[in-house]
Amino acid sequence: MLQSKILAFGAALAIGFPAAVAAAKKGDPEKGKEVFQQCTPCHNADSEEKKMGPGLKGLFSHEKMNNGKKPNEENVRTKVDEGGNGMPAYKDMLSDEEKNDLIAYLKTL
Repeated sequence: MLQSKILAFGAALAIGFPAAVAAAKKGDPEKGKEVFQQCTPCHNADSEEKKMGPGLKGLFSHEKMNNGKKPNEENVRTKVDEGGNGMPAYKDMLSDEEKNDLIAYLKTL
């Protein structure tokens, strides 16, 4: 009986481990750079200079975003999802994986 419980626990752990590793590694900056290409008409990646929208270089090191919120993953994702002030909402245009990749890329700027 104990052996079967240990075996079942080990199997569950083995099945869940890859998902846990994937969740720990959130986003691929290289893929995010590709996603960002659709943002380049409005945003600079290599400067803080404004195009139609703000330049995003150093975004995650800024004290706050233009909307006054701290630039953390949650607030940046909300801005991407909801848009505002001329920026379209990307909630239904980008998958969660693409948004994770985009945020990972923005962290490298």
